[in-house]
Amino acid sequence: MNEQEELVKLYTGDDITISRIKMELEAEGIASLVKDGIKQGLGAGFVGGVPTAVDIFVTEKDFEKAYEIVNALTKE
Repeated sequence: MNEQEELVKLYTGDDITISRIKMELEAEGIASLVKDGIKQGLGAGFVGGVPTAVDIFVTEKDFEKAYEIVNALTKE
């Protein structure tokens, strides 16, 4: 990913599900970015939040293919 590519939120879920999605996306050559508000907050000294609120983002150009992958994984 480069700075000029627009990121789109693909999925929100727990850490385990997001890790599996990220692994499957990488296997298909799709780069992704994971944002975990809980871990970021703990690192900054804050407590609180929802542990299932981990977001994964992909570029707009990869969104459709990534969405199909997520649908297949979440239907299992």
